[in-house]
Amino acid sequence: MSPRSSLRTSLTGAGQVVLGLAILAALLAGLDLAPATPPSAGSADPRPGPHTDPYTDGVADYGVCRGTDPSCYNDWDLPREDDGRVRVLVLTATGSSRHAHLGPLLPPGMNPPLTEEHVAQNAVVRWGREHGFEVDWTEDVRELDSPGRLAPYDAVVFLSTSRTMLDDAAQTSLLQYVRSGGGFVAIHNTLGAMYHWPWFQGLLGGTHFYDHGPHRDGQVVTTDRRDTSTRELPRRWDFRDEWYHLEPFPTRVRFLAEVDTRTIGSGPGFNGHPGHPGEHPVSWCQYYDGGRAWVTSLGHDPEAWSEDSALPGADAFERHVVGGILGAAGERPFCR
Repeated sequence: MSPRSSLRTSLTGAGQVVLGLAILAALLAGLDLAPATPPSAGSADPRPGPHTDPYTDGVADYGVCRGTDPSCYNDWDLPREDDGRVRVLVLTATGSSRHAHLGPLLPPGMNPPLTEEHVAQNAVVRWGREHGFEVDWTEDVRELDSPGRLAPYDAVVFLSTSRTMLDDAAQTSLLQYVRSGGGFVAIHNTLGAMYHWPWFQGLLGGTHFYDHGPHRDGQVVTTDRRDTSTRELPRRWDFRDEWYHLEPFPTRVRFLAEVDTRTIGSGPGFNGHPGHPGEHPVSWCQYYDGGRAWVTSLGHDPEAWSEDSALPGADAFERHVVGGILGAAGERPFCR
């Protein structure tokens, strides 16, 4: 009989129990069963500001480098950076909803005729003339059917695009353009576009439009005046908008402006969102998957886009958007 067999047969039932407990204790002593140590402030990437929301306790991982660190930017030597021109493409393709500031549907192709009803498109073209950038416009997604179509542009502006407006080819082109160091600007209802494309949600700052309350007056607070899009803005400025509720709450972005929630009242949005009491951002920026992204939920009211507008804050809105475009295009300091 082997020594191990002899040991087993010589133990009584009680002795076997004692031996088993001793072995279990030895195993447990070698395990680290202490609670996990929370990450240090330096290693974590917490949500900016005081906002807390169980829905965003786990920040989505879009599988890309994103945030306010310029190391996420791909500073590649591309032909568009050497021609001395600042070129911007404005896309206004819409799905099931279309905002009044976009006017009637445009015919296919690049730079179709604009009427006086296309107040937002006309505004960006006018601002380009006044601030030194060239503007092309379209809502024909076939104009985005290959990465080469976007390559000449320093920034691409999605102006109140909505729902599922990009086909597979256009999605690929946008992704490749951003990864090559392109600039992306999202204005107003673009926050309500491409809900089923996670990469695009990340490009928007990890967020989407959920709902809004009444179209009403409020006061915008410029929370960060270091950025090109905010340095010329007053600390506070009156404006009128829908004041979008966002879900999930934006993450890993630099907030640039918010609405003072005390000036817009309280109450849920049309789909029941309770709002963002205490911190209701309206503009932010980030580096995302190699590119620059600047986002604002403002711009609902057609008067915000009208030339010689009497809407309070229209001039500040113009400076804000122009600065966002020039920053995303790399012509001005970005997201500082």
